[in-house]
Amino acid sequence: MTEMLDLDDLSPIEAMDAAFAGHPAELVHHDGGSIPLAVHEWVQDATKIDHELFIDACSGTTLDLGCGPGRLTAGLAAQRIHAVGVDISAEAVRQTRVRGAAALQRDVYASMFGMGMWDHALLADGNIGIGGDPVKLLTHARRLVRPGGSILVELGPTGTGLTRHDVRLRIGERMSGHFRWAYVGVDALPELTAATRLVTRDVICSGGRTVAVLERPATAR
Repeated sequence: MTEMLDLDDLSPIEAMDAAFAGHPAELVHHDGGSIPLAVHEWVQDATKIDHELFIDACSGTTLDLGCGPGRLTAGLAAQRIHAVGVDISAEAVRQTRVRGAAALQRDVYASMFGMGMWDHALLADGNIGIGGDPVKLLTHARRLVRPGGSILVELGPTGTGLTRHDVRLRIGERMSGHFRWAYVGVDALPELTAATRLVTRDVICSGGRTVAVLERPATAR
């Protein structure tokens, strides 16, 4: 059983902390439509599909951007891969560390140690939408990985395109302030790679989910 919230106005970060702590949460669009957050899945251990899409595709140092409760970060660590989760939510970082994995509390757009030296960066579970600017986020991720390194990006189905929204989080009967979010489908991939000078090396599909493996070219482009 979760304890009652005692907050009249939630910031987006407070709302995410509450969601990861177990409070029912929905992402609410400007038109009133909503999508439940799959926190109940994120707090579990990495699944076979998670391994096929992300963990098995990583062979070296990995940043898990927007790691949430850390199932992928912990799954990578269990494979003896040096992985660090990054999330703005203190509760997400706490849970990742409880799993025995490393995590930093900071904005995914922030400068990181080892800039340009990571082998891989992950943007799972729709995290390409963070901040509502996928080109900016991928450009930042490109700076994080080494030449020849890869960014693994989970995408929506073909037909989703690229759309940006002002959204809020509903936690029980309370609402957070607005923040920007984006949805990116497989059909928007050529637009994103052209804008970010990344190369699509593979597209992995499993369990109805799709991940694009984008490479930072080893030579300048």
